[in-house]
Amino acid sequence: MANAGGGASAPLATLWGEVNKAGQNGDFTRALKSLNKILQVAKDDVTALHCKVVCLIQNGNFKEALNVIHSNIKVLTSDVIAFEKAYCEYRLNRIETALKTIEGASQKSEKLKELHGQVLYRLERYSDCLSVYRDIIRNSQDDYDEERKTNLSAVLAAMSIWEKKTPEDFGIQESTYELCYNSACTLIGQGHLRKGMTKLREAEELCRQSISEDADLTEEDIEAELAIIHGQMAYIMQLQGKTDDALQLYNQIIKLKPTDVGLMAVVANNIITVNKDQNVFDSKKKVKLTNAEGVEHKLCKKQLQAIEFNKALLSMYTNQADQCRKISASLQSQDPEHLLPVLIQAAQLCREKQHAKAVEMLQEFADQHPDNAAQIKLTMAQLKLAQGNVTKACMILKSIKELEQTPGMVSALVTMHSYDEDIDSAIEVFSNAISWYQENQPISPLHLSLVREAANFKLKHGRKKDAISDLEQLWKQNPKDIHTLAQLISAYSLVDAEKAKILSKHLPSSDTMKLKVDVDALENSTGATFIRKKAAKVAGEQAKEQGQTNRCVFFLKIYFCKIIL
Repeated sequence: MANAGGGASAPLATLWGEVNKAGQNGDFTRALKSLNKILQVAKDDVTALHCKVVCLIQNGNFKEALNVIHSNIKVLTSDVIAFEKAYCEYRLNRIETALKTIEGASQKSEKLKELHGQVLYRLERYSDCLSVYRDIIRNSQDDYDEERKTNLSAVLAAMSIWEKKTPEDFGIQESTYELCYNSACTLIGQGHLRKGMTKLREAEELCRQSISEDADLTEEDIEAELAIIHGQMAYIMQLQGKTDDALQLYNQIIKLKPTDVGLMAVVANNIITVNKDQNVFDSKKKVKLTNAEGVEHKLCKKQLQAIEFNKALLSMYTNQADQCRKISASLQSQDPEHLLPVLIQAAQLCREKQHAKAVEMLQEFADQHPDNAAQIKLTMAQLKLAQGNVTKACMILKSIKELEQTPGMVSALVTMHSYDEDIDSAIEVFSNAISWYQENQPISPLHLSLVREAANFKLKHGRKKDAISDLEQLWKQNPKDIHTLAQLISAYSLVDAEKAKILSKHLPSSDTMKLKVDVDALENSTGATFIRKKAAKVAGEQAKEQGQTNRCVFFLKIYFCKIIL
């Protein structure tokens, strides 16, 4: 606490002495009483007003502290009170306002810079936050270096997880469990799940070591401290498909009832993602934990958005159609270009047997947001298949120009045209894709594979001359390919026995062959097997059945990342 000037009267000097003594003892309530007495005599005393604000902050009375600042704005100018004002706004979750206060300060003290970093982190402006912490660490020499590096590592983890950026290596020594934990989060963001799990185990060991000296802690207290580490372990298990192990760990955390509402919300959400459309009674209980007071201030926007997506899905699976529409419509209004809200709405319409309306909605979204058109059209095609309209599904798929040459799209279209017994269209799909690769990637393995599969398909459907043309093209590119030569000879034997005999001279003698070639097997080999009419009917029924339960959307999983405040 600051003292009054030398000109203070005896009573004021006594009061200031009481303020200093109370401040040193941490008794800020007593200090406030003395400060209020001083302000009755000297209401515009800058030091007294400043000390009063500090005492209110120490007691957690942030609103009252702000009221004092606003009521004395002429005396408590920004250069005097900028940190305290911004800190109160930050603690009251008025983050944008806090940033304005900080940016409006004429000079930034070290503690104001520290707060600036925290504010930028909360606003998810990670690159700006990184710059602030880099500057602070470079120019600071005190006992708080470890805390700053922990916050820096949390920023790097957030950039890795939420922005998918490869973080800069600052060479931070992972000497504490917080640093180790944040390093694990960075690894998870980069997709290194095994390394992330190893790092989390290191964090767990460091945490146990750091709290083992406290004899008053029970085993339950220790487990509560480890909860955030175990929650992240469970998340990795879930990503690795070890859902039973993940669920067991998630439920252990729930039983501990940690005070961190953000952690509880994330764990509850991820249990819901494990349950999916099963065990909805448990999911309805868990979703209440995601609605706890203060959750919105503990999680980032993408986490909160994921939770809302899952609420909409859960509403759909529990036949709460109006609630599902309400949540998904709200999500779409917040982010009109996001794909999932419209997919959820379409899925809900499909559950109500309104397939045509669902397709119409998806088409409208695709027209308005061409960047997402490919994913939307794939869903539309799936809906058409679920309705048994294979021809329309093919038309939709063919309109996705950016995917038309991909093997997956070629395979899907050939299979679907085969189902409709439209062999000419199937061959046209092959021809278009082969032409694209011939022009853009003439010697790529995909190009050669497509030519071979086209030949196999044509042979299977009696288009021998066309198949021969494809096989000759393959053989010319690789005259040593005995497999292709044998197929070519086999094909010619069906239309031109003399030509087959001539080509057979190019086969190596049995003495020179290192591997035996089974000609019969080659003759019977037709590469990829495409679905015939009867088989396709079964596949169509399966697609329809799958479409009813897993049509457009999937449950999301959420990351969480620790930062020291």
